[in-house]
Amino acid sequence: MTTTTTMTWPEFQQAEPEFAATVRERFGKYTHHVLATLRKDGSPRLSGLEAKFPLDELVLTMMPDSRKALDLRRDPRFSLLANPGEGTAMGGGDVRVSGRAVEVTDRATQERFAEALGAPLPFHVYRLDLTEVVRTTVEDDELVVRTWRPGRPVRTLRRT
Repeated sequence: MTTTTTMTWPEFQQAEPEFAATVRERFGKYTHHVLATLRKDGSPRLSGLEAKFPLDELVLTMMPDSRKALDLRRDPRFSLLANPGEGTAMGGGDVRVSGRAVEVTDRATQERFAEALGAPLPFHVYRLDLTEVVRTTVEDDELVVRTWRPGRPVRTLRRT
């Protein structure tokens, strides 16, 4: 079995501060985003949800025993697409983060997140360990794809 390298949001932010700031800004532009998880039978499930940065970490919060939370408990792999916004201009680009969601089960840590979010428990909190961050934009009539993976610098591909 192959082990995939992951990094937490703070580690990504330290490794690639400019790219992390761009990605965070993109997620902050809208409240609702799209999460892809895997169902029990392996088929994909797309769900709307909020992605937040309390305590300077990228986390997902979900209602108790929601299907997406149970999907992540069973198989932590995910992709999270930032809301692309209105129209077709992708105002700020298309941003996606992928990796493994790690459920926060320690009560004291859950309470710290609940306080930072201003939301009462109970709810699931998942920290995101990243395996890939991608931003796609159109610049000067070129498609520009920036990709980051743990242990590697940001890679930029341009296509006309």
